[in-house]
Amino acid sequence: MLQNFFKNKNISKKPKLRLKNTIINKMLTHASETFILTKREIKELNIFEKKMYRRILGPVYDNEKGNWRILTNKEIYVTVKKPTIVEIVRLNRLHWFWHVQRMEENRIPKRVLYMNLGTTRMRGRPRNKWQDEVRVDGRIAGGEGWQKKVHNREEWKKLLRTAKNHRILHMPMNE
Repeated sequence: MLQNFFKNKNISKKPKLRLKNTIINKMLTHASETFILTKREIKELNIFEKKMYRRILGPVYDNEKGNWRILTNKEIYVTVKKPTIVEIVRLNRLHWFWHVQRMEENRIPKRVLYMNLGTTRMRGRPRNKWQDEVRVDGRIAGGEGWQKKVHNREEWKKLLRTAKNHRILHMPMNE
């Protein structure tokens, strides 16, 4: 049903982009503050998102070559000017971390965050933990002193706003 809507040439790009941003992004990022994304999942999300944008924006006419072509990744991101799904997930994770850090010590989410289960991990390469992902996102967004900003509401909001507006958490994909 949505495929037909996105492919319809009689509907302009603006409502298509609005629908993508309101419905599809919300579905993909629901409860994303708890996600631990692997490289494969990040790649699949980026591929899906670029396919959606290419379907919505359609081909462009290349005057130099005199033929139609699809948009490159850079052209898509310049045209859309919105954070990617992966960026939204990372921002949501940082926002949830900030929220839990401000909680009282006896609250369940804060106790669970720092809980030591006392179990041994499976053999092989250990999977990333949620805290590892947040640590990486925090370093990318706020540099080395990012954890000190958690306790200052204005500093933290500024850090998240800067990361979103300047696309600091954007991980470019190969063209």
